[in-house]
Amino acid sequence: MAKNGNIASVLAFEKKLVPSDGFMYGTSWDNRHNSSAALPLKLQEKSVRGTISNRLKAAIKNDPLKLNAEVEKPNLQRVDSCALTPEQDTLKVQFTLKILSGVQQPSACNNKEFNESYTRAAKEYIEKEGFKELAKRYAMNIANGRFFWRNRVGTENLEVNVKVLNSGFEQEWLFDGHAISTRDFDASSPDINALATKIAEALSGVSDFLLLEINAYAQIGKAQDVYPSEELVLDKGNSKTGKSKILYHINGVAGMHSQKIGNALRTIDTWYPEYQEANVGPIAIEPYGAVTNLGTAYRNPKAKADFFTLFDRFACGEKLASKEEEHYVMAVLVRGGVFGESGKD
Repeated sequence: MAKNGNIASVLAFEKKLVPSDGFMYGTSWDNRHNSSAALPLKLQEKSVRGTISNRLKAAIKNDPLKLNAEVEKPNLQRVDSCALTPEQDTLKVQFTLKILSGVQQPSACNNKEFNESYTRAAKEYIEKEGFKELAKRYAMNIANGRFFWRNRVGTENLEVNVKVLNSGFEQEWLFDGHAISTRDFDASSPDINALATKIAEALSGVSDFLLLEINAYAQIGKAQDVYPSEELVLDKGNSKTGKSKILYHINGVAGMHSQKIGNALRTIDTWYPEYQEANVGPIAIEPYGAVTNLGTAYRNPKAKADFFTLFDRFACGEKLASKEEEHYVMAVLVRGGVFGESGKD
């Protein structure tokens, strides 16, 4: 592919939604607002003997003797686990979120003409839209507790407390996570609108930044398992621990990766072409609409719905077909990344 001279070969944007890692604590629902009652959750190691459950070759599964011999083989595993105590029925997740302005200015760009045309387009979007739609969606993903991921399933109660930490701008909201859908962004309330306004003001530069503290509570049941982030171990066979599952902790406290929290917050894309037919709901903002657990890229370049096709037109001053496409392009830039044109095949 020939290099497009209109696009910068060096182009990068810093992320504007910056979550911390999530710290996980155990407490009781009736005593959830007493911070001293919330105890850090620790990881436990288990050694278990599993059974063969993978698909077998035809030569083995069709021969009873070979099948019995295979089943007799021990499937020994050492794994990390994490759970509430018998006195605890509620998982508390605590993290902070910083929202920054300046999306109209790349952190690196080696093409002056492109930089100027992009900056004009971005400023026009900010003046016209003010990040209001994106901010509302981010606010709803905070309020509905999407960042709990698997821990959100089967919860009796779900509460999210959001506090502004900026000096002189103290404000606080309390949300019922179950009352706010994770499948669409049609809901509205004074508290969601107020939080969205704060986020939009930070993204658009009305305020320099916004710092939020989120304390969220999920009543999952006494002594139930909880699910911190799992560490990626590329070579499990040669790992020092020999574990087949290693969970994430921060100085001994079970935790969730900041990347996983960020992925939940930016799960706002309902503008991809197959949204109605796919029936998978919102997907995370990604340049190709990648959903790895489904093995699908919902923004295929052939459909001209991927980020790079839309961004190249948007940044060079062309009008996109809809404001939804503009929302998507700006959401990817809020996500951040390296987007230069290499010119290689």
